[in-house]
Formats: sequence, C-alpha cells, structure tokens
Amino acid sequence: MRTPLMAGNWKMHHGPAAAAGLTAAIGAAANSHPGVDVALFVPFVSLSAAVEAAEGRLRVGAQNAHEHQSGAFTGEVSCAMLTEVCPLVLLGHSERRHLYGESSALVGRKVSTALESGLEVVLCVGETLDERESGSTLEIISDQLAAGLEPVGREQISRITIAYEPVWAIGTGRNATPQQAGEACRAVRDWLRKRFGDAADSLRVLYGGSVSPANWAEIAAEPDVDGALVGGASLEAESFNRLIEISAAC
Repeated sequence: MRTPLMAGNWKMHHGPAAAAGLTAAIGAAANSHPGVDVALFVPFVSLSAAVEAAEGRLRVGAQNAHEHQSGAFTGEVSCAMLTEVCPLVLLGHSERRHLYGESSALVGRKVSTALESGLEVVLCVGETLDERESGSTLEIISDQLAAGLEPVGREQISRITIAYEPVWAIGTGRNATPQQAGEACRAVRDWLRKRFGDAADSLRVLYGGSVSPANWAEIAAEPDVDGALVGGASLEAESFNRLIEISAAC
C-alpha cells in the first residue's frame, strides 16, 4: 500500500515571513492526518524559514538545483548546498523545461547529482497540448523518463517520486479528466516496472495540473494516482489543507 503524498509547489510566491506562517498552518493539518505524507517546495530564499516552521511529519524541499556541485555559476544553487537545509528537491518541472530550456538530458544530470548528494527527488514529466492532440503523450512521457532516470540504479529508485503534469493543464484551469490522469500515471508505472521491476509497485506517481478541492477526490480515486503536485491551491492553507483531508478520506 503506497502512502499518498500531497506536495505543494509554491513557485515564485511567499518570502520568508509568509512562508513561515503558511508552513505552520499547513503543518497542523499534515500532522492531523498521519495516513498522508505532505511536502512543500518553496523558493530558495524561503527554505530556511519554512524548514524552521515545519514540525512533525511535514517536509520541505527546493524547487530546483544545478547539475554541478560548485563552480562559477552565478545565481545557481547546488545539491550539496541544499543537503544542509532540506531533504527534497523538485526537478524537471515543465516551467523549467519550457521557460528556461532545460532538456531531458540536463534533468537527468541533475537527478544523478541530487541522488549522489543524498537528496530525494520528485521528477516531473508531461506533455504539451500539441503533443497530446497528436497522440504522442506516451512517447513524450517515456522519453522524459528514460533521460531523467538514465543514471538511476535499482538501489536508488526508492528515493524517486514521479509527478505526471500535463503542461496544458498547469495554471490554466483546464484539467485532465480522472481517466486521463489515471491512464497517464498507469503508463508511468508500466514504464517504471519494465525498467526497475517490482520496485515500481512501491514508487509513488503523482498527478499535477490545476488540482483543487473541487476535482481532487475523483482524481485521487484512480488506483495509480498516489497523490498530487499542487500549484495554486497550495498557496493558501485553507485550500491545501482541504486537499490533505480529501486524500486522507480516499
């Protein structure tokens, strides 16, 4: 039985003061529902404040990391630095891929560095609207998984969580149907099973894409959906805590 994970991605929102307050408010709900794991991916500047405010089972992670551990990379943050602050990192988010041109090969190098550093990784994969409408969804997901997990050995895979995020449903108010979400997450698990064998059955596959309290119960009922990567609805305690409650009831 896989424990569901509700992960909030704050993107470029909430400085240290706001992050501390929101983390504390979410932590209260997280610790009231031990059957659901909860994580928050916060901006670099707010990491320390969020970590200090997180109590009990709530975990805090970074939204990105560089593929090198040190060097002349102004403005970047390494995995070695992150290990001194937090245990988790989000890699390959669609905004990093499409707004900043991160290739799947680069994401794979970041995954390798993160695992070597001792971090746990949430790896994002997903297709654009054009790719879905052309029938390329499974091909795109498979290619992103192959590149992102190329350096990962069977002994490391337990430290990976996959987040399927259809790019066309992120921040648009448009959502994949529960069936579409379930099919894509099942395809991810099938790919993982072919690569890593039975270990895939214990790995969590999340859905991300305009998740809200209004649609989450139906999506969460899909057997291969093990939680969510939540954007806008994680920016306020009321909506994100409601998502935690819904997951606990599923």
